[in-house]
Order: sequence, then structure tokens, then C-alpha cells
Amino acid sequence: MLANRLLEHVLSFSLKGVQLPEGVGILDPFSGEYGSEVKRIVTEFHRKFYSDAQPRLLMLGINPGRLGAGSTGLSFTDTKRCVSDLGIAVSGMRTHEPSSDFFYRMIRAGGGAQAFYRKVYVHAICPLGFVKLGAKGSITNLNYYDDADLERAVTPFVAEWLRNVVNCGMRRDAVIIIGTGKNAAFFGRLNERLGLFREVRSLEHPRYVMQYKAKQLDAYIRRYLDALDDLSAR
Repeated sequence: MLANRLLEHVLSFSLKGVQLPEGVGILDPFSGEYGSEVKRIVTEFHRKFYSDAQPRLLMLGINPGRLGAGSTGLSFTDTKRCVSDLGIAVSGMRTHEPSSDFFYRMIRAGGGAQAFYRKVYVHAICPLGFVKLGAKGSITNLNYYDDADLERAVTPFVAEWLRNVVNCGMRRDAVIIIGTGKNAAFFGRLNERLGLFREVRSLEHPRYVMQYKAKQLDAYIRRYLDALDDLSAR
């Protein structure tokens, strides 16, 4: 069953042994105050949507941010959408994230969560997030590619993670990368070396759309749905 294979890896990845640059911390949704709650949410999600053997089209974001996957363990899913769209209760946490808002508008436009996750599996190129620790104790989100030393340090970990998730039961004919800039460029180089997918498509990141292209929201949702329709028709 796909859910069992995915959970084996999703609940066990670790950066142990990886030397991160000074001042960079790990954003791990499975540790901390709500770690046990996040594990429950992630387990319930996989059991609910992936208790079959059907291969999925893989969509890959960047890495968890504090208000989305950093709170629920589910990519592009804040606690608000976890409850309203996935029907999974959340205890103790309350988050609202613009990327999640866009993503679930798209999912609803495409027929809802059951129809979407029946065809697609969504995660991140790097399944653990990062934070930058400021001199005065401030904390900001950090993408894996924002620091050249960080990117080099985590690349072997990312390569192993991607091999594992693909081997769980992902389609190999195509992958969708969320983020048309540095995320797509990094994955393109890595995929060329690893040979995981025959075709790589990239779509604009939801945060970019919500921040800079909100007036064209429907058009960007249509781009996502057109790409999914095209690849699902194969």
C-alpha cells in the first residue's frame, strides 16, 4: 500500500550527520511542542488519501515554511485548510498561510481534495526546512538554495530523499516543480544527474502568485489545472 511506503520515509528523514552553515537551524515539523500532533496529522492524511497502490504524479515545492508544512507536516497546507478541505482535525495550532490559500483554491477548482490526491502526491525537494538565526535572536525562514553552503551541504540528503519517495510509487514519466526560478534550476541539475524523471515541468510558486499576481489568480489556477489535466491524460 502506497500510504505505508510513504510514511516509512516521511516520518523518518533526518539531517543527522549533515554539517549546516553557522547560524542556520533546522525547521522540523515533527519535533518541538506539537511534534506528536503533526505526526498524527501526517499519518491520518496518508491513510485517508493513499491507501491504495495507484502511482501518483509528484509535485515538489521548496522546503517547509513555518506556517504551512512547518505547522502541519503537509506541503502547502496550513491548519485552516487541513480542517476545512482535508477534514483532519488540528489541536493546539492555528495557522493561515497565503500559499496554502492559493493551493486549496486550485484543488477546489479541480474537484476537491479526494479527486486531487487520487492523482497527485505533493511534497518538497527538501523535506526539512531551515531558519536563519539573527544576531539578536530573530528567526526568519530560509530556503535551501538561499545559501550556497547550505545547498551544498544538503544536496546528498535531498538526492537520497527523492530516490526514496519516487521508489515508493511515483510516476517516472513527469514531475511538476513548484517554483520556476532557483527551485526549478536546482532540481533540473539534480534530475539530470539522478535520472529520476523523463520530463520536468515548473509552475509559479503560490506565494509569488498571492504576493505579486493576485489580480490574475484565476489565470494561475488555470495554469496548474491545465498542467495536471495534460499529464493525467497520459
